[in-house]
Amino acid sequence: MIQVKKFVFNSFQVNTYLLYDETRECVIIDAACSEPEEEIELSNFIAFNNLRPVRLLSTHSHIDHVLGNAFVSSRYGLKLEAHADSARYLKDAPTYASTFGLRLSAVQMPEVNLTDNQMIIFGNSSLKVLETPGHAAGSVCFYNDEVPFVIAGDVLFYQSIGRTDLPGGNYDLLKNSIWGKLFVLPDQTLVYPGHGPETTIGSEKVDNPFVSIG
Repeated sequence: MIQVKKFVFNSFQVNTYLLYDETRECVIIDAACSEPEEEIELSNFIAFNNLRPVRLLSTHSHIDHVLGNAFVSSRYGLKLEAHADSARYLKDAPTYASTFGLRLSAVQMPEVNLTDNQMIIFGNSSLKVLETPGHAAGSVCFYNDEVPFVIAGDVLFYQSIGRTDLPGGNYDLLKNSIWGKLFVLPDQTLVYPGHGPETTIGSEKVDNPFVSIG
């Protein structure tokens, strides 16, 4: 069964997730580590637990979520996997990083395109790609039906949703993504968001002030 380890990185408090199972293969989602001590924290956890990173995944390419992609790619020899539409943000990543005072050692461009309903396999485990635009172009979530849980990026938060006032944002599109791709999941599905605490699909369907259907 998949184990989920959460790290909180950079000044935007991004949740980076490391998923692994009994085979010790692991995937890293939204590598947001930007400072040397954050890179050490991530790599030390991997080494201490004898994990073998096999995939580097991205929910979307806003600057706060991509700061550690080049480090992880270089250290573990991984290709960045992201939706093709997300590459548009990476071209201006150095400018965005400078604007927000963020450390960006290099920009890692996607080498593997993720598509809706694609299965991500690692060890004895799998994740299903859910295409969920609205917060950002090329935004995706990763769903595991065994636990169940969903890595939601900046699509759905505890009693909130992703911003739609940034380039590529669209409230109606985001709402449809949440209703059509996330709220159809079992109510007990754990939601691991890109920022902040975990929640469940069931509670957000009832209590989320932006998209509740209860």
